[in-house]
Amino acid sequence: MIKRQHTKLVHEGNYVAEVDIEILDTGEGWSPYISLEDARKMDDVRESLKKGDLKRATRLARVFHLNQI
Repeated sequence: MIKRQHTKLVHEGNYVAEVDIEILDTGEGWSPYISLEDARKMDDVRESLKKGDLKRATRLARVFHLNQI
């Protein structure tokens, strides 16, 4: 099994979060995939951004505010 670090972007409203996850590649079936823990982490970040709970979101990821030019 090969494990690689990867950064996924989660976009919600005027915010984008960079979430660090681990990609698992077994070379079989549905590979590559992410762990259930990382999937829940991304869901938690998305839900926190949706609710406006930036304090929680910033504990799990790097959060950026988007401004229109």
